[in-house]
Amino acid sequence: MKKHSKRYQQIAKLVDSTKVYSVAEAAELAKKTATAKFNETVELAIKLNVDPKQADQQVRGTVTLPFGTGKTVRVAVFARGEKIKEAETAGAVAVGAEDLVEKVQGGFMDFDVVIATPDMMREVGKLGKVLGPRGLMPNPKTGTVTMDLAKAVQEFQAGKIEYRTDKNGLVTIPIAKTGFDVPSIHGNLKAVLEAIIRARPAAVKGNYVKTASVSTTMGPGIKLDASKLQTVSAIE
Repeated sequence: MKKHSKRYQQIAKLVDSTKVYSVAEAAELAKKTATAKFNETVELAIKLNVDPKQADQQVRGTVTLPFGTGKTVRVAVFARGEKIKEAETAGAVAVGAEDLVEKVQGGFMDFDVVIATPDMMREVGKLGKVLGPRGLMPNPKTGTVTMDLAKAVQEFQAGKIEYRTDKNGLVTIPIAKTGFDVPSIHGNLKAVLEAIIRARPAAVKGNYVKTASVSTTMGPGIKLDASKLQTVSAIE
Protein backbone atom coordinates (compact mmCIF):
# COMPACT_ATOMS: atom_id res chain seq x y z
CA MET A 1 0.00 0.00 0.00
CA LYS A 2 1.36 3.41 -1.03
CA LYS A 3 2.40 5.59 1.89
CA HIS A 4 1.50 9.26 1.46
CA SER A 5 3.60 12.18 2.69
CA LYS A 6 2.65 14.21 5.75
CA ARG A 7 1.74 17.12 3.46
CA TYR A 8 -0.67 14.93 1.50
CA GLN A 9 -2.18 13.50 4.68
CA GLN A 10 -2.83 17.03 5.94
CA ILE A 11 -4.58 18.26 2.78
CA ALA A 12 -6.51 14.99 2.49
CA LYS A 13 -8.25 15.91 5.74
CA LEU A 14 -9.89 18.79 3.87
CA VAL A 15 -11.69 16.35 1.56
CA ASP A 16 -14.37 13.96 2.80
CA SER A 17 -13.84 10.80 0.73
CA THR A 18 -17.37 9.62 1.55
CA LYS A 19 -18.99 12.78 0.24
CA VAL A 20 -19.85 14.07 -3.24
CA TYR A 21 -19.43 17.78 -3.93
CA SER A 22 -21.04 20.36 -6.16
CA VAL A 23 -18.99 21.87 -8.98
CA ALA A 24 -18.61 25.11 -7.01
CA GLU A 25 -17.49 23.27 -3.87
CA ALA A 26 -14.98 21.19 -5.85
CA ALA A 27 -13.42 24.30 -7.37
CA GLU A 28 -12.97 25.82 -3.93
CA LEU A 29 -11.50 22.61 -2.49
CA ALA A 30 -9.10 22.26 -5.43
CA LYS A 31 -7.69 25.68 -4.55
CA LYS A 32 -7.50 24.86 -0.82
CA THR A 33 -5.68 21.55 -1.37
CA ALA A 34 -3.02 23.09 -3.61
CA THR A 35 -0.06 23.44 -1.25
CA ALA A 36 2.80 22.33 -3.48
CA LYS A 37 5.62 24.78 -4.23
CA PHE A 38 4.79 24.80 -7.95
CA ASN A 39 1.73 25.81 -9.96
CA GLU A 40 -0.20 22.53 -10.01
CA THR A 41 -2.65 21.48 -12.71
CA VAL A 42 -6.33 21.06 -11.87
CA GLU A 43 -7.68 18.03 -13.72
CA LEU A 44 -11.16 16.67 -14.38
CA ALA A 45 -11.76 12.92 -14.76
CA ILE A 46 -15.24 11.98 -15.92
CA LYS A 47 -16.49 8.45 -16.67
CA LEU A 48 -19.29 8.34 -19.23
CA ASN A 49 -21.92 5.69 -19.87
CA VAL A 50 -20.78 5.13 -23.46
CA ASP A 51 -19.23 2.36 -25.52
CA PRO A 52 -16.42 4.07 -27.50
CA LYS A 53 -16.19 1.01 -29.76
CA GLN A 54 -19.53 2.07 -31.24
CA ALA A 55 -19.20 4.87 -33.78
CA ASP A 56 -22.41 6.52 -32.57
CA GLN A 57 -21.21 6.62 -28.95
CA GLN A 58 -17.83 8.29 -29.35
CA VAL A 59 -17.50 11.57 -27.49
CA ARG A 60 -14.97 14.02 -28.88
CA GLY A 61 -14.87 17.76 -29.31
CA THR A 62 -13.34 21.05 -28.24
CA VAL A 63 -14.19 23.66 -25.65
CA THR A 64 -12.76 27.10 -25.01
CA LEU A 65 -11.74 27.67 -21.40
CA PRO A 66 -13.10 31.13 -20.51
CA PHE A 67 -10.12 31.82 -18.25
CA GLY A 68 -7.47 30.15 -20.42
CA THR A 69 -5.22 27.19 -19.74
CA GLY A 70 -2.67 28.97 -17.59
CA LYS A 71 0.19 28.03 -19.87
CA THR A 72 1.66 29.06 -23.19
CA VAL A 73 0.22 26.80 -25.90
CA ARG A 74 2.68 25.94 -28.67
CA VAL A 75 1.00 25.38 -32.03
CA ALA A 76 2.57 23.59 -35.00
CA VAL A 77 1.02 24.09 -38.44
CA PHE A 78 1.36 22.03 -41.60
CA ALA A 79 0.72 24.24 -44.61
CA ARG A 80 2.08 25.38 -47.98
CA GLY A 81 2.47 28.62 -49.87
CA GLU A 82 0.85 31.79 -48.55
CA LYS A 83 -0.73 29.84 -45.68
CA ILE A 84 2.72 29.53 -44.10
CA LYS A 85 2.91 33.29 -43.61
CA GLU A 86 -0.65 33.34 -42.20
CA ALA A 87 0.25 30.73 -39.56
CA GLU A 88 3.52 32.43 -38.65
CA THR A 89 1.82 35.80 -38.24
CA ALA A 90 -0.81 34.20 -35.97
CA GLY A 91 1.94 32.94 -33.67
CA ALA A 92 2.55 29.29 -34.60
CA VAL A 93 5.89 28.07 -33.23
CA ALA A 94 6.58 25.70 -36.13
CA VAL A 95 5.25 25.94 -39.69
CA GLY A 96 6.07 23.91 -42.76
CA ALA A 97 5.09 21.21 -45.23
CA GLU A 98 7.19 18.18 -46.11
CA ASP A 99 10.13 19.75 -44.30
CA LEU A 100 8.17 19.89 -41.02
CA VAL A 101 7.00 16.30 -41.53
CA GLU A 102 10.64 15.21 -41.79
CA LYS A 103 11.54 17.25 -38.72
CA VAL A 104 8.82 15.56 -36.64
CA GLN A 105 9.86 12.15 -37.96
CA GLY A 106 13.34 13.02 -36.70
CA GLY A 107 12.07 13.56 -33.17
CA PHE A 108 10.94 17.20 -33.03
CA MET A 109 7.94 17.41 -30.67
CA ASP A 110 8.13 20.91 -29.18
CA PHE A 111 4.43 21.68 -29.62
CA ASP A 112 1.12 21.09 -27.85
CA VAL A 113 -1.37 21.36 -30.74
CA VAL A 114 -1.13 20.42 -34.41
CA ILE A 115 -3.17 22.17 -37.12
CA ALA A 116 -3.11 21.38 -40.83
CA THR A 117 -4.70 22.61 -44.03
CA PRO A 118 -6.77 19.90 -45.80
CA ASP A 119 -4.27 19.57 -48.66
CA MET A 120 -1.53 18.65 -46.16
CA MET A 121 -3.32 15.71 -44.59
CA ARG A 122 -1.80 13.17 -46.97
CA GLU A 123 1.64 14.17 -45.73
CA VAL A 124 0.57 14.54 -42.09
CA GLY A 125 -0.89 11.03 -42.30
CA LYS A 126 2.69 9.73 -42.41
CA LEU A 127 3.00 10.91 -38.80
CA GLY A 128 0.04 8.87 -37.55
CA LYS A 129 2.16 6.60 -35.37
CA VAL A 130 3.86 9.62 -33.80
CA LEU A 131 0.97 12.05 -33.39
CA GLY A 132 -1.87 9.56 -32.91
CA PRO A 133 -0.83 8.07 -29.54
CA ARG A 134 -0.32 11.60 -28.20
CA GLY A 135 -3.76 12.74 -29.30
CA LEU A 136 -2.22 15.30 -31.65
CA MET A 137 -3.47 14.08 -35.03
CA PRO A 138 -5.38 16.91 -36.78
CA ASN A 139 -9.11 16.25 -37.19
CA PRO A 140 -11.87 18.32 -38.85
CA LYS A 141 -14.17 17.58 -35.88
CA THR A 142 -11.89 19.50 -33.53
CA GLY A 143 -11.15 22.37 -35.88
CA THR A 144 -7.54 21.34 -36.41
CA VAL A 145 -7.98 20.67 -40.14
CA THR A 146 -8.89 24.03 -41.61
CA MET A 147 -8.00 26.72 -44.13
CA ASP A 148 -8.59 29.46 -41.56
CA LEU A 149 -5.23 29.04 -39.86
CA ALA A 150 -5.12 32.43 -38.17
CA LYS A 151 -8.40 31.81 -36.37
CA ALA A 152 -7.48 28.25 -35.38
CA VAL A 153 -4.04 29.17 -34.03
CA GLN A 154 -5.40 32.10 -32.04
CA GLU A 155 -8.28 30.04 -30.58
CA PHE A 156 -5.97 27.34 -29.25
CA GLN A 157 -3.54 29.89 -27.87
CA ALA A 158 -6.45 31.60 -26.10
CA GLY A 159 -7.64 28.46 -24.30
CA LYS A 160 -9.37 26.13 -26.72
CA ILE A 161 -8.73 22.50 -25.72
CA GLU A 162 -9.77 19.11 -27.00
CA TYR A 163 -11.52 16.35 -25.07
CA ARG A 164 -12.19 12.75 -26.04
CA THR A 165 -13.09 9.47 -24.39
CA ASP A 166 -10.51 6.73 -24.07
CA LYS A 167 -11.31 3.07 -24.75
CA ASN A 168 -13.01 2.82 -21.34
CA GLY A 169 -15.27 5.83 -21.77
CA LEU A 170 -13.13 8.04 -19.53
CA VAL A 171 -12.32 11.67 -20.30
CA THR A 172 -9.31 13.10 -18.45
CA ILE A 173 -8.64 16.75 -19.12
CA PRO A 174 -6.64 19.59 -17.50
CA ILE A 175 -8.98 22.52 -16.84
CA ALA A 176 -6.96 25.09 -14.88
CA LYS A 177 -3.89 25.88 -12.80
CA THR A 178 -3.97 26.16 -9.02
CA GLY A 179 -2.59 29.67 -9.37
CA PHE A 180 -6.01 30.71 -10.70
CA ASP A 181 -8.52 32.19 -8.29
CA VAL A 182 -11.56 30.10 -7.32
CA PRO A 183 -14.02 31.82 -9.72
CA SER A 184 -11.66 31.10 -12.65
CA ILE A 185 -11.24 27.44 -11.70
CA HIS A 186 -15.00 27.16 -11.29
CA GLY A 187 -15.67 28.91 -14.61
CA ASN A 188 -13.34 26.63 -16.57
CA LEU A 189 -14.63 23.48 -14.85
CA LYS A 190 -18.23 24.46 -15.54
CA ALA A 191 -17.47 25.20 -19.20
CA VAL A 192 -15.83 21.80 -19.75
CA LEU A 193 -18.63 19.89 -18.02
CA GLU A 194 -21.28 21.72 -20.03
CA ALA A 195 -19.46 20.97 -23.30
CA ILE A 196 -19.17 17.26 -22.50
CA ILE A 197 -22.81 17.04 -21.46
CA ARG A 198 -23.93 18.79 -24.65
CA ALA A 199 -21.91 16.20 -26.60
CA ARG A 200 -24.05 13.36 -25.23
CA PRO A 201 -24.62 10.80 -28.02
CA ALA A 202 -28.26 10.18 -28.90
CA ALA A 203 -27.63 6.43 -28.58
CA VAL A 204 -26.89 6.68 -24.83
CA LYS A 205 -29.71 5.45 -22.59
CA GLY A 206 -30.07 6.23 -18.89
CA ASN A 207 -27.57 8.30 -16.94
CA TYR A 208 -24.83 9.74 -19.14
CA VAL A 209 -22.27 10.57 -16.42
CA LYS A 210 -21.28 7.65 -14.20
CA THR A 211 -18.66 9.30 -12.02
CA ALA A 212 -16.59 12.47 -12.01
CA SER A 213 -13.85 13.91 -9.87
CA VAL A 214 -11.48 16.85 -9.71
CA SER A 215 -7.92 16.72 -8.44
CA THR A 216 -4.73 18.75 -8.39
CA THR A 217 -1.34 17.35 -9.40
CA MET A 218 -0.36 16.59 -5.80
CA GLY A 219 -3.78 16.49 -4.15
CA PRO A 220 -6.54 13.97 -3.40
CA GLY A 221 -9.52 13.30 -5.64
CA ILE A 222 -12.65 15.39 -5.02
CA LYS A 223 -15.76 13.47 -6.07
CA LEU A 224 -18.45 15.40 -7.92
CA ASP A 225 -22.16 14.72 -7.52
CA ALA A 226 -22.86 12.79 -10.75
CA SER A 227 -26.62 13.19 -10.27
CA LYS A 228 -26.14 16.93 -10.85
CA LEU A 229 -24.14 16.38 -14.04
CA GLN A 230 -26.77 14.75 -16.26
CA THR A 231 -28.04 18.04 -17.71
CA VAL A 232 -26.41 21.41 -18.32
CA SER A 233 -29.09 23.24 -16.35
CA ALA A 234 -28.28 21.23 -13.19
CA ILE A 235 -24.64 22.31 -13.02
CA GLU A 236 -23.90 24.85 -10.29
